[in-house]
Amino acid sequence: MATNGPAAGALASYQMFIGGKWVDASSGETFESVNPYTGAAWATVPRASHADVDAAVRAARQAFDEGPWGRLTGTERARLMRRLAAVIEEGADDLARVEVRDNGKLIREMQGQIRSLPEYFHYFAGAADKIHGDTIPPDRSNFLIYSVPEPLGVVGAITPWNSPVLLMTWKLAPALAAGCTFVVKPAEQAPASTLEFAALVEEAGFPPGVFNVVQGIGEEAGAALVSSTGVRRISFTGSPETGRSIGLAAAANIVPFTAELGGKGPLIVFADSDLDAAAAKAAGQYDDAGQVCLAGTRLLVEESVRDAFLERFHAGVDAQVLGDPRDDRTTISPLIHPDHLARVEGFVERARANGDTIVRGGRQPDMGGLWYEPTLIEPRSNDSEVVQREVFGPVLTFQTFRDEREAIELANSTRYGLSAIVYTGTQERAERVGRAVRAGTVWVNTFLVRDLTAPFGGVGISGIGREGGDYALDFYSDLKTLQILDGSTA
Repeated sequence: MATNGPAAGALASYQMFIGGKWVDASSGETFESVNPYTGAAWATVPRASHADVDAAVRAARQAFDEGPWGRLTGTERARLMRRLAAVIEEGADDLARVEVRDNGKLIREMQGQIRSLPEYFHYFAGAADKIHGDTIPPDRSNFLIYSVPEPLGVVGAITPWNSPVLLMTWKLAPALAAGCTFVVKPAEQAPASTLEFAALVEEAGFPPGVFNVVQGIGEEAGAALVSSTGVRRISFTGSPETGRSIGLAAAANIVPFTAELGGKGPLIVFADSDLDAAAAKAAGQYDDAGQVCLAGTRLLVEESVRDAFLERFHAGVDAQVLGDPRDDRTTISPLIHPDHLARVEGFVERARANGDTIVRGGRQPDMGGLWYEPTLIEPRSNDSEVVQREVFGPVLTFQTFRDEREAIELANSTRYGLSAIVYTGTQERAERVGRAVRAGTVWVNTFLVRDLTAPFGGVGISGIGREGGDYALDFYSDLKTLQILDGSTA
């Protein structure tokens, strides 16, 4: 089982999932998962060492080389993936509640994310038996040339604390469809829900070693996983700083990797847009305390509608509710950890010292805990730190522009490029600005809509590579070319 059922008032006790077995860390060490809402520890999990990570990678490699998984057809893999989708559907709400205890985010968001997971497994299950190469017309008539996509082996994944199971699924579903095996190291701030997910994989009947979970500290377990010579692909979601370190480890072993590394997205509002809808969406960027990498944290508003937009925006923010993330009325959750709260506070205090204008918020509310008021800052300069660096908290900046050219210049003025939001009533402008803004995904008159067939990823320091659709299947496959000489003409 994922947990050993605790007595009343006791901490839940988790084990790792390696080679189809529930195991403790080889050292016997554990660490605690703290509920951000209560500030109290609620579970203990194993603290994996280098030896534990090596064991997980060996189990994954053995399942690939020697176990039944490597011999399954795409149709057989798809059958298991659909079974997993059904198991997830049954356990979705329980899994969502664990994520809320783990990371403090809103229950309705976590329920929405977990309930969407079966769709990913069904989609990629449909692709599992359709992965094929091409027949290539040869220059010489006595050759047969064709390409064959092959599963590459073990995938190592490191996931963040804000949406651990969802973002793992973006990696896991295509990897399974391609025929790979998987080792995941979730963020230490939210370690439990991935283990609960492992119990669902076990229930679905996957062969031992296909899916493995190691919990631990990033500098220990994470570093061991990405530097393992047994890992043939690495997929990471997190910060640019950690992404650079992972890139160096991947390069040392000549291992391809994808990395989604956060954002500083613009939310551009033109005067011809539906201001009510644009302002409501802007106020909604505070949801989950702004701990969303895709959020439009830089509000760029056409000068002529500045006051009209702000009036609507403030009304929307006034309606936000800070409180228990398990309550459907709550819209702003606590921050994940005291260190992260201090980081957010540091950005705001440095903005004050820099002469930036705190339009609203800018402090902790009088309610204790890890909350921070929804904060809007009008920077003195576009070079201000709060404009140029990701805060990952309930802090937005506000700037105006005179025309389309200036809006695009401001939108493209940071090193990030994960996503952008554009509000306009003109189709031609939507396409023109959407193409001109430097970002991996641009939403026009909407936000946070994900199509499984579409590529997802960032440009600049927001990442490398793409997840989704055929792009993901290509990443989790090695492409072999066969060139066969016709023996009769040799």
